[in-house]
Amino acid sequence: MFYNKAVQNLTKNFPHVTGIRWFNLSVLVITPALSIYGLLYVPILRKTVICTTFYYIFSMLGYHRLWSHRSYNASFPLQIILILAGASAVQGSCFWWARRHRSHHRHTDTDLDPYNAERGLLWTHIGWMIFESDLRPGPTDISDLRKDPLVQWQHKRYFYILAVFGYLLPMTIPGLLWGDWRGGFFFVGSLRMTACHHSTFCINSIAHYLGSTPYDDKHSPRDHLVSAILTMGEGYHNFHHQFPMDYRNAFRWYQYDPTKWFIAVCHYLGLASHLRVFPSNEIEKGALTMKLKALKDIQDSLKWPVSPDDLPIVTWETFQEESQSRTLLLVSGFIHDASLFLDSHPGGQGLLTRNTGKDMTAAFFGGVYDHSHAAHNLLAMMRVGILAGGVEAPAEHAIPPSQRLFIGTNIPH
Repeated sequence: MFYNKAVQNLTKNFPHVTGIRWFNLSVLVITPALSIYGLLYVPILRKTVICTTFYYIFSMLGYHRLWSHRSYNASFPLQIILILAGASAVQGSCFWWARRHRSHHRHTDTDLDPYNAERGLLWTHIGWMIFESDLRPGPTDISDLRKDPLVQWQHKRYFYILAVFGYLLPMTIPGLLWGDWRGGFFFVGSLRMTACHHSTFCINSIAHYLGSTPYDDKHSPRDHLVSAILTMGEGYHNFHHQFPMDYRNAFRWYQYDPTKWFIAVCHYLGLASHLRVFPSNEIEKGALTMKLKALKDIQDSLKWPVSPDDLPIVTWETFQEESQSRTLLLVSGFIHDASLFLDSHPGGQGLLTRNTGKDMTAAFFGGVYDHSHAAHNLLAMMRVGILAGGVEAPAEHAIPPSQRLFIGTNIPH
């Protein structure tokens, strides 16, 4: 009963499932099973571990930034390396993969998004690949992919290529070079492939749930260092969805994005050109907007002085009369009720009570003490009226320091 309830919670947002993609399911079950067997029963050699790491990096370079987003131009030799690397990860042909990824960007968080984050972590991580459903990827322009001879060549021969670069080559390298055929099969092959699968899947799943939204919060993509580490820098997903044509996922120099560094090195070596970047000015606008939005939320949670437009106009006679029963001070044309502050005043309550009903502007602005911004902010909260015909207040005195950078909502004309 508990198991059934857990399954229902995980799949409650699934679309109507019409079948199972048995080939995908087999790969995603058998590969990690082989990895576990290898970790338990196969000797782990240092050379094989190093080979596994480098082959993992090779596989993770794949299709994404070149064919899904055309974020740079690659020389033909580099294209061959990348398209074989993508095939070695066994996640579909470049044509199939890039087509769905473009649809994901164009229709993010909708039913036309193949891995719609609204359908939950299980669906976005793995469900959309192993279950058939009535959903179809939304329309997107793939005319360039149809015309690309290398992409079409790989698409037609994909299963032969993945057999070689996904299984045979990973086993052959350590087998021929240092005799570790079993380590090549279980570690460079299966374990590396399992890591590639779930690292990439994390971009569809946890990168839409875990992290921050420093550039826009309209959709679900988020930035997080953990996602970036898992995916060769693809984890700055909020940035990526805002600026998908940028060859960088990590805009800041200190952010972890080895794929960006790889592309930059290829550019330096003459293997890549026309690296596309979104204007920094516009990127910073997006970042500033989100910072202002966060500050606006804080601003709206605070209490602020009564607006001058809502304060009553008080005559001198009334001011004098009222000051006999409570401590009223005139500062910059505003009448302040300091009665509740008497015991807290650093100068002692006597300094306030003996000056009730008087104009204390000069004293407040340095005549007695040049008060801090905090004092100005606190004093503004004590406003109870404006003196009719009182001394004109300098504009900078009418607005307390805390409101001089007040975030408004009016659209400038």
